[in-house]
Amino acid sequence: MNSFFNNTKDAFTLKSNFDLLRARFLFTIIQNKFLVRLGTWVTNFCLKIHLPINSIIKISIYKHFCGGIKETECYPIIKNMFKKNVCTVLDFSTEGYQNEKDFEICCEKKISIIEFIKDKDEIPFAVFKPSSVGKSSVFEKVSKGTILNTDEKEAWLKIRNRFHLICKKAKESDVKILIDAEEFLIQNAIDQLALEMMIEYNKNEIFIYNTVQMYRKDRLTYLKKITTENPGILLGFKLVRGAYMEKERYLSKKHDYPSPICKDKLSTDKNFDSAIEYVFQNLKQINLVCASHNEASTLKVMDLMNKNNLKNNDKKVWFGQLYGMSDNITFNLAMKSYNTFKILPFGPVKNLIPYLLRRAEENTSVIGQSGRELSLIKSEIRRRRLQS
Repeated sequence: MNSFFNNTKDAFTLKSNFDLLRARFLFTIIQNKFLVRLGTWVTNFCLKIHLPINSIIKISIYKHFCGGIKETECYPIIKNMFKKNVCTVLDFSTEGYQNEKDFEICCEKKISIIEFIKDKDEIPFAVFKPSSVGKSSVFEKVSKGTILNTDEKEAWLKIRNRFHLICKKAKESDVKILIDAEEFLIQNAIDQLALEMMIEYNKNEIFIYNTVQMYRKDRLTYLKKITTENPGILLGFKLVRGAYMEKERYLSKKHDYPSPICKDKLSTDKNFDSAIEYVFQNLKQINLVCASHNEASTLKVMDLMNKNNLKNNDKKVWFGQLYGMSDNITFNLAMKSYNTFKILPFGPVKNLIPYLLRRAEENTSVIGQSGRELSLIKSEIRRRRLQS
């Protein structure tokens, strides 16, 4: 791959020798599908029978991929990354909530995070997971166009109100907001609300970004449709390949509908790069977050920025990667003054276990991802040993 991303000295500048050894251990395991599946089963079993495994998880995979339990615990990491020109997006874990009380608490938490970051240049974006503010079953019925009963109508109204509360607070605080993408069955409703938020709050500047998972076959069509049907609206899009591949295939079989996922990685890559090209053809209307761990796609965005005479730090384009992954992309981009951030999950260990298991499964599913990570980590360990 391009030598620009092979600079491990700068990529791992904030990692201690111990951090690198732990990362080498984790990615060695993650490369093995059998070990990942076994580890997932063992973890879920231990949680089910209430075995005390949180401490083991916290010092291993949690420490590598997460920032801490509270915002304040994350701040040393945030400050150190910002010294290297890398910003942060704080992502509070909000998975598995099922009732209105929890949804209200989640909404209040998202608003408190925006309040916490509003004057901090090192944290320019906030993020929230739509299903953390309302029942997935309601999202699913709205996505399908099913008529809602009285209780569901009330629940949907509350969901819309929570979206507005979070997005309004973000705009008032001069903070950009990333609306996460979720499973195919509930995404149409999320897209509806995301567009409503963009129409309302992206008046003269883009604050609201919808996340578009390009491993879905229909997403390029979605991008073109929403752009052409809303010519006067400023749009923000975070392009990702996608995080629910195995789950989507399972759900499509379970509910007997065609899989929405591209047939293979090559098709997904082509879809992603076509979306990048489309965004750059419509830069007057669209701002982009390229949230990718793919080096070729990152180079493509850099090339298109150059061809469109955009400076490296033009606010129309951001690059984002998950904390604990693709440091060779993030920190080498930052060295050249590109707008970059790490998405830094935080929260109680037990709340982040679903996220951590998904990271392991995702790295196993994506051909070459964990192998590339491991190769770079080993390279930096060798470099340090030779210099010591």
